[in-house]
Amino acid sequence: MRARKPIIGLCGGIGSGKSTVAAVFESLGCLVIASDALNHEVLSRAEVRDVIRGWWGESVVGADGALDRRKMAEIVFSDPRERERLESLTHPLIRQLQVDKIRQDSHSKTRAVILDSPLLFESDLHRSCDVVVFVDADHDTRLQRVSQTRGWGEDELDRREQWQKPLSWKRSRADYVIANNGARAHLETQARTILDDIVSRARSLG
Repeated sequence: MRARKPIIGLCGGIGSGKSTVAAVFESLGCLVIASDALNHEVLSRAEVRDVIRGWWGESVVGADGALDRRKMAEIVFSDPRERERLESLTHPLIRQLQVDKIRQDSHSKTRAVILDSPLLFESDLHRSCDVVVFVDADHDTRLQRVSQTRGWGEDELDRREQWQKPLSWKRSRADYVIANNGARAHLETQARTILDDIVSRARSLG
């Protein structure tokens, strides 16, 4: 861990509740940088939209002129080559936005920076982090969540997860694990304890 405001990578399985955990960290005084939000920002750029339209045609552009992320997902989750091509376009732009936001926050009073990314390890973003926190939730809980929020069944959840590194692999490489199967109060207690420990360690190195 480097002696500066710590950068905490947040990862976990689909439906594990990473966004909820990120919100808890934000309430505890952290800056949260969510890759999904940055990805949305990147995909809204005209130059990015034009490149993707050139690849996949008008079918991926909605009536409002914006990219149809659902149709794009159908393409990239059916062909790993297309997914790699999309990531080669968007990931460098997302990383630059992350760097800019971290630099802008360097003199603020936030306690730490949270990088909330579903592909923290897959995109090598963990290399920019001081520590990694894995958000753990059992399969049934995650399935229930994605069923309610995204309308996915078990087959779709499993299909999406096969494109990511195994959860056991991610969990084994994390510095901390937060269990997110139960009550919000328990989640907040875990997050507070972990954040206090990370910040304390960072200060001791400073």
